[in-house]
Amino acid sequence: MLRLTKQTDYGIMLMAHLAGLPAGAVLSARQAADRSGLSLPMVSKILKALAKGQLLESHRGVGGGYRLAFPAEETSVARVIRALEGPISMVECGSQPGQCEHESSCPSRVNWARVNCEIERALENIPVSEMIGPLPCSRLSAESAAAPAFTS
Repeated sequence: MLRLTKQTDYGIMLMAHLAGLPAGAVLSARQAADRSGLSLPMVSKILKALAKGQLLESHRGVGGGYRLAFPAEETSVARVIRALEGPISMVECGSQPGQCEHESSCPSRVNWARVNCEIERALENIPVSEMIGPLPCSRLSAESAAAPAFTS
């Protein structure tokens, strides 16, 4: 099974909380923890990482906190994942060439690169602003119709 880390899942959730605020609004780590139901240490760690990844701006002092560095419509889910996890890749050789001793003789390496590109492209096309609420039914039904049906 393929999964994002909890930290990344929570990071996307926190970005969605920030995206739901009025433009330029600042949210403290404590407020973000209260809104999300996550622990303050976890929220602080994630917000710092997102700020380091230049997705959030950090403001110190009274009334300080974090705000989106870019409009939510311009920040993709892929950018959030890269800020918290690094390169998006299904397999080790896809993100860091030279990491696998079988890389030169692997017949599926090129195909994994293609899979990685398709996944990254899909995540690039989903802005954080769409993570606030459910995807529109038209988008879900179009994606379901395009996906092959697999049965077990």
